[in-house]
Parts: sequence; C-alpha cells; structure tokens
Amino acid sequence: MSFLERSRVFAEPGWNRWLIPPAALAIHFSIGQAYAWSIFKIPLEKSLQISSTASALPFQIGILVLGLSAAFGGTLVEKKGPRWAMFVSLVTFSSGFLVASLGVATRSYWLVVLGYGVIGGIGLGIGYISPVSTLMKWFPDRPGMATGIAIMGFGGGALIASPWSASMLSAFGAGPGGIATTFLVHGLVYAVFMSLGVVLVRVPPENWRPTGWEPDSGTGGKLVTTANVSAKNAMRTYQFWLLWLVLCMNVTAGIGILEKASPMIQDFFRGTASPVSATAAAGFVALLSLANMTGRFVWSSVSDVIGRKNIYRLYLGGGALLYLTVLLGKSGSTALFVVSTMVILSFYGGGFATVPAYLKDLFGTYQVGAIHGRLLTAWSVAGVAGPEIVDALADSGKKAGHTGPGLYTFSFGLMIALLVVGFIANELVRPVNPRFHEPESAAQIETEHTPAERAVN
Repeated sequence: MSFLERSRVFAEPGWNRWLIPPAALAIHFSIGQAYAWSIFKIPLEKSLQISSTASALPFQIGILVLGLSAAFGGTLVEKKGPRWAMFVSLVTFSSGFLVASLGVATRSYWLVVLGYGVIGGIGLGIGYISPVSTLMKWFPDRPGMATGIAIMGFGGGALIASPWSASMLSAFGAGPGGIATTFLVHGLVYAVFMSLGVVLVRVPPENWRPTGWEPDSGTGGKLVTTANVSAKNAMRTYQFWLLWLVLCMNVTAGIGILEKASPMIQDFFRGTASPVSATAAAGFVALLSLANMTGRFVWSSVSDVIGRKNIYRLYLGGGALLYLTVLLGKSGSTALFVVSTMVILSFYGGGFATVPAYLKDLFGTYQVGAIHGRLLTAWSVAGVAGPEIVDALADSGKKAGHTGPGLYTFSFGLMIALLVVGFIANELVRPVNPRFHEPESAAQIETEHTPAERAVN
C-alpha cells in the first residue's frame, strides 16, 4: 500500500504542524481504553464463570505485550514511518476487540485473552510509540509539550471509554451477547477514529525548523544535544540505563497507588471519625485518573522551561516527600491524603510524558522512537512490581493483625526508598559521549526517498 510508505508522508509546503497533535491524540485516546478494562471484569466473571484473577489476565497480557511490542517494534516503526505504525496499531487494536467479541460470544475465554491481550496488546505498544519521534521533529522548540499532549490522551482515554462502555453494557446487557456486542462496537468505532490519525500524520521536511528557532545546547538541568545516537548505540550508554531506572522507579511508585486506590483509602480511614464509603472511594479513583491525565500535559510542558533533569528532580524528590507526608499523617486528614496522592499520580503521568523528550535531549531525534520503545520495558517491570509490593505487603500486614495505615507503612517506606534511588540515578545523568554519536550524513538518512525523490515518483 503506497499510501503507507514513509516517502508518501512528507508534509506539503505550508503544512500546519498543529495538525500533528490531533493525529497523535486520535491514536492515544483510542488505545487509552486499556485503563477502562475494569468495567468488563465483573460482567466477564459472571458470563464466562471465571475468577477475578482470570478476568484481569487479558489486561495484564495486554500491558506485557505493550512493552514487548514497543521494545521489539521500535526500530521498525522508525524505519517504516508514523503512518505505517498508526495503521498497524489501528488494525491490531481493533482486530483484538473483534476477536475478543467472538471469544465472548462463543464462551471461549482464551480467545478473549488472545484477542484483547495479545493482538490488542500489539496495537497498544505500536500505537503508543508511533507519534513520538514525529511530534518532536515538528516541535523541537517544545518537545515536552508536544509529547505531553499525545500521551495525555493515553492517560485520559479511560475517561471516555469507561462511561461509554458502561452505557453500552447497560443498553445491550451484561451477558455474553451484550459484552460481545460492546466489544464489536468498540472495535469498529475505534478503527474509524484511529483512521483520522493515519490520514492526518505527516513527517516534516529534512532539517525543518520553526521560524526563528535555533537549537539550545542547554545548561544546568537542560542537557540538550544537537547530535544523534542510534537505538543500538543508545543501549550501550549508561545514560539509557539510568533513565530506565528513573522511569521504573517513578512508575512503580505511582502504579502502586493507582492499582489499589479504592481499598487503600477505605483502609486508611476505616474506624476513624471520617470513614470513606465505597462510593466516595470510586470518586477518589476518578480524581486520581484526572491527576494522571493532567500531569502528563502540565508537567511535560513545564519541563520545556526548566529542563528534563530538573522536572525529574521534582517527580522523584517531591514524590518521596509526599509519600512521607502521607505516611506521617496517617489517618489524620482525608484532604491531605487525597491531595498528596493526586500530586503523586500527576508525577506518575508526567514521567511518562516527559521521558520521550528527555531521550530526545540526550540521543537526538534520529531513532528516538525506537529508543523510547526499548525504554518502555521499564513500564512492564514496574507494572508488576508496584502492585505486587503494595498488595503483598498489605496482605502480609492483615495476617499479622495490622489495620488502617499500618497495612501500608512498610510498602510506602519502600516506595520512598525506590524514589530516592531514582533521584540518585537522575543526578548521575550526563551528556552522551561523542563516540556514540552518528555521523551527520548517516543520521540524516531517515527515509528511503527524500522529498525531491518523492516529487519525481
């Protein structure tokens, strides 16, 4: 399909770069549905006669495959270009829903896992990284803001998908037929919506820069390079692995709260003068989702002003202090608990949105999408570690007779330690040694055809 070839995606003269964020959002708002999977857990458990653990497996497999497909597919995404990547994401993510729909309709649980988890997970991973390098090439003056807009969509996708999915289950029924129809509608509608991104996305001409903008070599917290590093060489640098550790620690600290938010706040204030009901706890979860989404845009935009290293000092150092605040405050103030955890979740979201720009600052734009994909394996590790730490230690505390905040004292202390480790790793980040830089001529060869060749073709 020549329409998908990278040589056909160069922007025409005068193309408005502000059309690229909506193209990215069309993908990220769609694949962000993953955060709304919990809507289907109870209906699936009743319809397929499966356990709570089994109903979580399609989501867990999806996140695992997200990290793996981003890591292993990153280089191919860079080679084939953003339109090809967005199209692959569209096909796999939507097909995953269709296969899952068939699985529910035929009472085949493993077909649901295959569809939503494996096939749909590929769409999650390829779709997540597909617009990253393109956005930063269009917005070299504001890369944090640009990637923040797109990745905000992934964090906010559940705000649309949750009520939409719930309303369809209410209309079609929560039985096998209703769930299958809901999955079918999801697959078809998301395919149409994601096609907007496929059509709109463009790659800027070589060496394009915004009018009047010049690269900033950066000082202090702004470690900005004008050179380029390949994905292969990036993984040979200590900077890559320090950032891997930084992202892993930040995500572990945030996802530990996100995964257990509702029972956590109820545990904290159970038996106090201001207990938290299940309904209020659900509202708390919504507030955390809003903080997660907002932080992706706000903090990544701030990073364009103060630098990526400085903003991670805030995420990691500030996060550790907020965990300590919650730990010392215990069940004294509901407002303090809610505000502190919301800010922690805003740092969690901001870390996702800022790390592509941090990679660009260190390694250039040459293969930043592929480098980002490899770095997302930190997400896969953190996605297992964070919930495991909080859940396992809380269960252990209950067996030991602990209640209230005491269930989380050790896990919160461990989160503080992990954030300190991440803070130290961030402090050790320095500019990449020039021996890893690509020759300028090689870094400029990013397509099979130049714009001039495209004109001839």
